[in-house]
Amino acid sequence: MLSLFRLLSALPLGVLHAIGGAMGWMAWLLSPTYRRRFIANTAQAGYRFSEVAAAVGHAGRMVLESPRLWMRTTQVNAIHGAEVVEAAWARGKGILYLTPHLGCFELSVQAAAQRWSGEHGPITILYRPAKQAWLAELMLTARNRAGIQAVPTTLSGVRQMIKALRKGEAVGLLPDQVPPDGQGQWAPFFGKDAYTMTLAARLALQTGATVVLARCERQSWGRGFELFFEGLPMELSAELDTAVLQINQAMERTIRQCPKQYLWGYGRYKQPRQDAPVGATTPEAGA
Repeated sequence: MLSLFRLLSALPLGVLHAIGGAMGWMAWLLSPTYRRRFIANTAQAGYRFSEVAAAVGHAGRMVLESPRLWMRTTQVNAIHGAEVVEAAWARGKGILYLTPHLGCFELSVQAAAQRWSGEHGPITILYRPAKQAWLAELMLTARNRAGIQAVPTTLSGVRQMIKALRKGEAVGLLPDQVPPDGQGQWAPFFGKDAYTMTLAARLALQTGATVVLARCERQSWGRGFELFFEGLPMELSAELDTAVLQINQAMERTIRQCPKQYLWGYGRYKQPRQDAPVGATTPEAGA
């Protein structure tokens, strides 16, 4: 498998996206469960299938571009909203980057690290190892590249994220990911309750970090990627329940700017898995 990953990483991006797009549609045709979930999620957000059908192919492109992202250095063609990030750095409270499962979300972290880590330190991200040993080693190496520090999804990892923010560094999260039971709360997402992580809101409230929304869109025909940064459209509430809802609303707004590249087939409304409640309560300062 590692040899296959090396082969895929050497292919032109256009070829990977062409094959990936076909794979996305093959998965759509072969999995009734996936189709039902995709259609249900898009309908919940108010979209007809014809409006977001391109997202089927983009899901496959995400899979096929991963070896290239993990084993090579990939540049974005353009960065929009860099002034938002610069203003956040100027505040000196650290940055909490939030991005949904949209476009090439993994490249959002890599590109931000390439641009700012030399001056402001690494971006810290949570990392859950793959079950296969070879894939776990590959992913850890890829995610612990220059300017990025991957920490485990444990209480120790959460503490490291807090320390990074308190040092004025950056942290990256995908807040539309369903956390384990005990690490989130139910909050509306496109009008339907979804189990939502509280970690993003807790980090921002406890450290005073500036929240920056990020999305990395694929350009057509394998021409590359564009990265967009925006500030949170509202002041984050000091009340945790309200802050969690505001972050969900910010993710909705980000997704609506590029709905054709969102992972609508993701089980956003599923029941949380039964893990130990590692990050349910963010440790207090000095812990």
